[in-house]
Amino acid sequence: GEIETVLLGHPGVDEVAVVGPPDEDLGQRIVAYVVGSADPDELINYVAQQLSVHKRPREVRFVESLPRNALGKVLKKQLLAGG
Repeated sequence: GEIETVLLGHPGVDEVAVVGPPDEDLGQRIVAYVVGSADPDELINYVAQQLSVHKRPREVRFVESLPRNALGKVLKKQLLAGG
């Protein structure tokens, strides 16, 4: 939630969902799914400046829209399963 809040503060981000798939080296890799037009490296650096460096996303993936259920809640399990 903290990383999503920071990313939503960036003018190039309309919507965001952050997931943490398992990673052999890191334990968990932070991946941000973004609806918007910002530069991925700029977003990673933006989070690193706002929060501690280890909370920055390792990967930013741009999507047309986030998967949602009937109530409008983002379906993060679908993102973890590959979108």
